Amino acid sequence: MVTDSPLEAQMLAQLTEQTVEQVEAQLAELAADYELQERGFQLAHVAGGWRFQSHPMMAPYVERFVLEGQSAKLSAAALETLAIVAYKQPLSRAQIAAIRGVSVDSVVRTLEQRGYIGEVARDPGPGQAVLFGTTPLFLERLGINSVSDLPSVAEFVPGADVVEALEHGLRIDAAAVVPVASDAEDASRPSLGDLLDGDASA
Repeated sequence: MVTDSPLEAQMLAQLTEQTVEQVEAQLAELAADYELQERGFQLAHVAGGWRFQSHPMMAPYVERFVLEGQSAKLSAAALETLAIVAYKQPLSRAQIAAIRGVSVDSVVRTLEQRGYIGEVARDPGPGQAVLFGTTPLFLERLGINSVSDLPSVAEFVPGADVVEALEHGLRIDAAAVVPVASDAEDASRPSLGDLLDGDASA
């Protein structure tokens, strides 16, 4: 309760003079007890450590308290960029831009300032571009222990039947296509002006 970030079991073992296995077992037992008692808080294993946090069922009330008067939310572009980094890390600005198809300099700066991504390595190639990855704060905010806990990308990809339906909706019906007239046919047809002037018979 005196730390502002998840505390690793190794540190707790040193502080309590126990083995890491003993500490892990006691933490898991505490977490199970709190869940069984339906407490408003829980002992969660996130970002490689343990922390007390409000129970997900309390989210509406916590959000009302924390977000009251605040409107600083990540834009759709920032969320998209953050998702790309989370699933494809480590990667450079150029690689992110290639995936998104637009410049990402300002978005990457925003995510760095928020503490969600950071420099994790350097590309060994020419220029030694900075490679970005997610941070422990990102894991904390999502309430997960590692990026391997992220849902599979396959869960967000539509099935074959959906793709086929979309393709069918985009196909052109050949029977409904009006053929383009040739220049000779155009010349033989009365113009709109002729029709309006009454120079051409119907």
